[in-house]
Amino acid sequence: MRILIVEDDKTIAHFIEKGLKEEGFAVDHVANGEDGLHMALTEPYDAAILDIMLPKLDGLTVLQRMRESGVATPVLILSAKRSVDDRVKGLQSGGDDYLTKPFAFTELVARIRALLRRSTGTANPTSLSAADLTIDLLTREVTRGADTIELQPKEYALLEYLMHNKGRVVTKTMIIEHVWNYNFDPETNVVEARICRLRDKIDKDHDPKLIHTIRGAGYVLKKD
Repeated sequence: MRILIVEDDKTIAHFIEKGLKEEGFAVDHVANGEDGLHMALTEPYDAAILDIMLPKLDGLTVLQRMRESGVATPVLILSAKRSVDDRVKGLQSGGDDYLTKPFAFTELVARIRALLRRSTGTANPTSLSAADLTIDLLTREVTRGADTIELQPKEYALLEYLMHNKGRVVTKTMIIEHVWNYNFDPETNVVEARICRLRDKIDKDHDPKLIHTIRGAGYVLKKD
């Protein structure tokens, strides 16, 4: 899943970016409101983390312009402003959640995952499943039937993205944008290679087969 961070504090931004990447997210970071608005309007994100006090364009203005432009990306507002009035103003401006500084990274991740679940309509708050394949979103454990499946971080991120889009065809470009980031070389065969590895681990010794190639379109996770 692809996250945009708009934060001018380099220490906080690096902390969040490093932690989210370790959690398997693809992350883009910009340090001012103008760049944040441009990225939010032109790139597809699954969620955004937006500071309020930003150079060039403040966070609430960024948020209002996103919503006026029809961008529905879930936004977690990150701010040192702690009053009830500030939180209400942020939510009324189009924010989906509000987290005050200082914060625990585990809480930030939990809130981001909650936003993602709501935006994708996931009914179960802690897991995703298809047939006998299950992902525990809290422990990141993957099981198929009685078997526990060990995945590398990008393999897990790819599987989670496919599971969030279960039954829906996702293109190679969509996968690169959401599992890697917009700087990734679209000509690379990394998607095909990761899909192949994932199939070996998820489908090779199990039925029904779940990961399918749709020729000329992309990939879909569904029962045969």
